[in-house]
Amino acid sequence: MHTPEQPTLQSRRVRRWLTHLWREWTIESWRPITPAFAKPEPLRWNDSEVTAAWIGHATVLINFFGIKVLTDPVLFPRIGIRLPGFTIGPKRLTVPALKFRELPRIDLIVLSHAHFDHFDLRTLHRFDELTRVITAPNTADLLRWTRLRDITELRWGETKVLNIASQMKGDIAISAFQVRHWGARKQRDDYRGYNGYVIERNGRRILFGGDTAMTNTFAELSQHGPVDLAIMSIGAYNPWIQSHCTPEQAIEMATAAGARFIMPVHHQTFRLSFEPFREPIERFQAALSNTPERIALREIGETFVLP
Repeated sequence: MHTPEQPTLQSRRVRRWLTHLWREWTIESWRPITPAFAKPEPLRWNDSEVTAAWIGHATVLINFFGIKVLTDPVLFPRIGIRLPGFTIGPKRLTVPALKFRELPRIDLIVLSHAHFDHFDLRTLHRFDELTRVITAPNTADLLRWTRLRDITELRWGETKVLNIASQMKGDIAISAFQVRHWGARKQRDDYRGYNGYVIERNGRRILFGGDTAMTNTFAELSQHGPVDLAIMSIGAYNPWIQSHCTPEQAIEMATAAGARFIMPVHHQTFRLSFEPFREPIERFQAALSNTPERIALREIGETFVLP
């Protein structure tokens, strides 16, 4: 049962957040966006390896033995509600490491849930019918006005094996698992799902956690073998700890899944919470100070090649 103080605290948080959004739209409209730390060169990547680059927020470009995968693509300066000529919502702090035209042809897009900072329709409109999509339950309808046509919704525990016929690239398997988050895009569509994923090919496994608070479901993944790379969100935990994990919790969950390397994302891109800009990555590095070799990368635009 909620105590009388809890609604009051939540109301204060909501008012504070609305004030922040108003500031983003007015005062910060003229704020310049900082360039990415580095620029990936995907055209030079080797198709016989697994290579991943952090483009920004939860957008990661992966060359998975020749199959090009993009997670939660968000490439425009703002996210939020789109109106004619402008978008109401947070402005980027850091420019995407690659523009759309600099991406290779994407074979597969993986969408974790329908929140505006993960499911950006302006970006998704840029892809065509040749790109496959894996998404959470009850979210495919949002793509009906895009050119994307090969769309699969996965429920927790379901697996889809895709054959990428172009250039004889072969099979890739994607499995959805339960995370602790929520899926509503607007106020009343709380029927929409939310997923984490394990992506497998040629005996290698990549975990994409999407957004999640602390949960024990990651430990269950280790029963199916080790994870080579875990892509974990580490930001937006203050005050949204009920739906976003701390950096230390992200490491704990990735470790429970058996991950060798961890790629920290979902920070330094949008101001979605109140922790300082550098706090998530500083806490992440401090928590792995005894095993820094597990850190796949630290900054937007950096590239990681799986050993």
